[in-house]
Amino acid sequence: MFIPVRDANRLRFIGFQWVTVAIIAINLVVFALEFTPTGQTVAASFALIPSELFRAGFSTASARGPFDALVIPEMATLFTYSILHGDIIHIATNMMFLWVFGDNVEDALGHRRFAVFYILCGVAAGLIHALALPSSKLPIIGASGAVSGVIGAYLLLYPNVRVWILALRIIPLNITAALCLGLWIASQIGMLLFAPPSRVAIWAHVGGFVVGALLVLVMRRPGVGLFEKTLPPPPVA
Repeated sequence: MFIPVRDANRLRFIGFQWVTVAIIAINLVVFALEFTPTGQTVAASFALIPSELFRAGFSTASARGPFDALVIPEMATLFTYSILHGDIIHIATNMMFLWVFGDNVEDALGHRRFAVFYILCGVAAGLIHALALPSSKLPIIGASGAVSGVIGAYLLLYPNVRVWILALRIIPLNITAALCLGLWIASQIGMLLFAPPSRVAIWAHVGGFVVGALLVLVMRRPGVGLFEKTLPPPPVA
């Protein structure tokens, strides 16, 4: 529907978004490895499959299924599924959302807490998807659930910040984050309620968003408020 390009929201507490860039780099490296001769076959072992997750009973054992080339503990796939992507559009969209919105969430939380925040959002998103569709045999991959957590946090922190987007991926528009991300939320809810079942893990998106919005309430730095238009000027030493 649209792709975010940049926002008008500078950093206040950190000099550079090292964790956000590291996450993007890891995803790009893994994506490149997926296209090695055995990459896609091996990558399938790290995807999250709800039915196998529950068949293993959250143990360290692996409920090996038809997609698996390696024996991977099913519990581990709650962490690994989010660094895999199906195609260039899939990873490009996720990484653009993370690039535009991740730096300010990292700024509001701090490097270490943002890393923990991102991982928790990804795990929670995968688990919520699995709980919603416990008998599903379809593997899910992608950072969408974790990135949805970043979106949830950003929306609570900076809803009035102006964001440049490409509507329909070609039309440049400058709108508020509330409108930008509100459209994204509406599209997810619409697909959840009215769209036929598909390979898009909408429950992971919705779950990641809710968890991210809740986590930012308790993980943000002291003094970082909610619903700010922009970050205030840094304090003078």
